[in-house]
Amino acid sequence: MSFALCAGCRIPLYEPKLARNLGVCPECGHHHRLTAHERIAQLLDPGSMHALDAPVSDADPLQFPSYGGKVDRARAASGLAEAVVCVRGTIGGVAVVAAVMDFRFLGGSLGSAVGELVTRAAETALAQRCPLLLVPASGGARMQEGAVALMQMAKTSQAIGQLDEAGILTVALITDPTYGGVAASYASLCDVTIAEPGARLGFAGPRVIEQTIGRRLPADFQTAEFLLEHGLVDAVRPRATLRDTIARIVAVGSRREGPPHPVPAGDVVIRDADHLEDRDAWDTVRLARDIGRPSTADYLDRIFTDVVRLHGDRISGECPAVIGALARLDGIPVVVIGHQKGHTAKELSRSRYGMPTPAGYRKAARLMRLAAKLGLPVVTLVDTPGAYPGPEAEEQGQAVAIAENLRLMAGLPVPVVAVVTGEGGSGGALALALANRVLVLANGVYSVISPEGCAAILWNDPAQAPRAARSLRLRPADLLRLGVVDGVVPEPPGGAAADHAEAARLLRAALVTELRSLLPLNAPRLIVGRHARFRRFGAPVDQVAA
Repeated sequence: MSFALCAGCRIPLYEPKLARNLGVCPECGHHHRLTAHERIAQLLDPGSMHALDAPVSDADPLQFPSYGGKVDRARAASGLAEAVVCVRGTIGGVAVVAAVMDFRFLGGSLGSAVGELVTRAAETALAQRCPLLLVPASGGARMQEGAVALMQMAKTSQAIGQLDEAGILTVALITDPTYGGVAASYASLCDVTIAEPGARLGFAGPRVIEQTIGRRLPADFQTAEFLLEHGLVDAVRPRATLRDTIARIVAVGSRREGPPHPVPAGDVVIRDADHLEDRDAWDTVRLARDIGRPSTADYLDRIFTDVVRLHGDRISGECPAVIGALARLDGIPVVVIGHQKGHTAKELSRSRYGMPTPAGYRKAARLMRLAAKLGLPVVTLVDTPGAYPGPEAEEQGQAVAIAENLRLMAGLPVPVVAVVTGEGGSGGALALALANRVLVLANGVYSVISPEGCAAILWNDPAQAPRAARSLRLRPADLLRLGVVDGVVPEPPGGAAADHAEAARLLRAALVTELRSLLPLNAPRLIVGRHARFRRFGAPVDQVAA
C-alpha cells in the first residue's frame, strides 16, 4: 500500500484515496500540489483537451554553468518539455485556452521558453476570441537566464494587454506558490482571479521580507484568505468547486446567453407620479431604512442566476458595503453591483450600515471597467445613507473615488440600469447611479443629504428631520416629477420587508423591461443618451431642447 504524508497535518494518507479527493487532505483540507496534467484533467471537460502546437526552444542565453543539465533533469523527472503546459479545450462547454504551470519543473520558474508559451497561449485565445485561463505555480523568474528572463514579465503582460484591448476574458487560478516575476506580471493582470485555499501569492517571499524589515509576519501572510481580505483576489474556492465556478465565469464573460425565464406581461414600472400613494415623506424615509428590506445580496439570490461574487479593489481593500458579481438576468449576462447593509447587528456593523469606503467605490469601478471590456450591461442597486465619513476614508481619497466613478459611468459603452432600493444618500448613492435608466422602489428615497443632516445644518435642530424630509422632496413621486428617476417599482403590500419574494419578482420584471429596451442601442447612443439625461438638470429648457 502506498501512503503520502500530508504537508498540512502530517497525517499519513492513502495515496489512491488522496487522488480520489483531488489531492485534498480529507483530514485537514490541505490542498496538495498537482501536476499540470492533473490540473488540466480536473478543470477541462473530459475529452476536450488538445495540446497547442507551440515548439519549445532550448534557450540558454547566458550559457549559465550547469543550466542545461538542470533543464534536462527536470524534463526527465517531470515528463514535460517546460514548466508550463498550454492546451485548448472546453470548460462547461465554452471553448478556452489554458496555460497551466507545473512547479516540479525548476520551481515553475519563468524563463524565455515559459514566457513564449504563455504568450502563444494568449495569442491563440486572441485569434480564436475565447477566454484565456492561466494557472500559475512559480517561485519567480528563472535566474539562470538573467535579464532575458526579466523581459518575459514585459512580454507576457503585453500579451494580456492585447486581450484587454480585444475584449477577451482572462481568468487566473492562483495555486501554491505564485511568487516573483510570475506574480508581478500575467498572474496578477486577469479580469477575474480565483485562488485555492491556502495558496500563497506575492512578489517577495516571506523570508526575504522578514529579513528585510526585521520582524515576524502574520501566520496567514500572503495566503489566499489574506489576499481576499485585502482586496487582491475575487474568491477563494476549494478544488472540488473550481470547474463549476470557472465554467460560470467563462460562460457569462464570453457573453453566452442562458435560457430566459417567464416575466410578468406588461410594464410593472409606474411612470406617472399621480398614480403613486401620497405617503408622508418622513414615513417613507422610515420605510426606506427598514433593516428588514431585501439587501443586494438577497436580490442576487432571488433575481439573478449563475452568480459569481467578485471581491476587491486590487489595490489594498475589500469593502463589504459594496458587493458585485457576474451573473445572468433573464438569461442576459450582466455585471451586478450594489450597496450592502445586512439585517443583523453584526452584518450592519461590518458594512458600516452600507456606507462604502474608497475601496468599495474602486471595487465598483473595477467591475464596471470589466463590464465595458466584455460588453456586459451593468445593473446597480443603490441603498446607502452615504459614503463612509471616517478619517481613514478621507486619507484614502473618498472624494476622488466617488468622482472617478461618476466620470467612468458617464462614458460606459454598455447599458446601465440603476435602482434605488432603499436609501439613496448623497454622492455615495450617485456614485453607483449615473445610469441610462434610474428607478426607485415605491418606498425608497433619494436626496442630497439626510433629513437629520439637513435639519441640523439649516435649523440647528436634528429633531426637525420630518420637516426637512418634506422640504427635500425625496419621495418617489417627487423624484419622478423632478425627472431624477425615470420610474417607480411597486412594492408588495406592507412593503418590500414584508415579502422578499414578491419584492424580488417585481424588481426583476422592472429590470428586464428596462434592460431589454436598452440592449438594441449601440455604444455611442447609450453614452449620448446618458449624457443628455444628466445634462438637462438645471439647464434652461431651450438649451436642453437644442
